[in-house]
Amino acid sequence: MKLSFGEKVKNLREDMDLTQSALGKKINMTQRKISYLEKNKYEPSIEDIREICLFFKVSADYLLNLPPFSK
Repeated sequence: MKLSFGEKVKNLREDMDLTQSALGKKINMTQRKISYLEKNKYEPSIEDIREICLFFKVSADYLLNLPPFSK
């Protein structure tokens, strides 16, 4: 079973021993927004996805469960 966007964000955050508030401060989001993202109750904007990818050094493909593309 593939993890959802929110589950992946939560796992990444917990792997770094960050609270939702601490992550929010680092990526300029509120704790509430992080909570909603992790529960998949909020659709992230492109900018949200970008900031999360840059902070955790992961690809958007990974977060969005996109398959690898071949030519």
